[in-house]
Amino acid sequence: MTRKERYRFVIDYFQQHIPEAETELIYDDPYQLLVSVILSAQCTDKRVNMTTPAIFEKYPDAASLSQTSFDELFPLIKSISYPNNKTKHLIGMAKMVMEKFNGQIPMTVDELIELPGVGRKTANVITSVIDQQPNMAVDTHVFRVSKRIGLVPQTASTPFAVEKELVKNIPEELIHKAHHWLILHGRYTCVARNPKCERCGIQTACIFFHKNNF
Repeated sequence: MTRKERYRFVIDYFQQHIPEAETELIYDDPYQLLVSVILSAQCTDKRVNMTTPAIFEKYPDAASLSQTSFDELFPLIKSISYPNNKTKHLIGMAKMVMEKFNGQIPMTVDELIELPGVGRKTANVITSVIDQQPNMAVDTHVFRVSKRIGLVPQTASTPFAVEKELVKNIPEELIHKAHHWLILHGRYTCVARNPKCERCGIQTACIFFHKNNF
């Protein structure tokens, strides 16, 4: 199977089985999604969703968050991984949103990565989820799954290299969905340890499956 055929098979499978893939983070607006994605680094969406309601109740927008102190915000975040850094990042992010972007969450990758706590992956999530821009966020799930299946070469050794390969080969109008397809597949089927290959619908196209002779 050529790489082009593999992409076609995988995309057809996901379009049929997960046509409306979306983030599992719970949010109401761009501000809430940005806070959630910053908190989600090295942390599960489930834990983030348990934590954010109290944050959003006390700080419903960037303006209120920008006025808080570390000592006030930290208790709401302490159950999340790396709470010290994330507390600082959230306050810094809110201050910059107010001071540089007039209280509005920017919607370009270049502007978003100026914000504290926001890297390329987070910026790609925000722009693809909120604005359906053709940006591919590569987290550990996307990185692992795309290489296992054979969507990207094994030589693609960085998230950015994987991102470029995926964006080049996935139809532009599907990129914002494909991000979620690969995340959900990695979260529930193609898990890091003991992947559930026996129940995977992508077996036919998967290099990992055939290499390991399941």
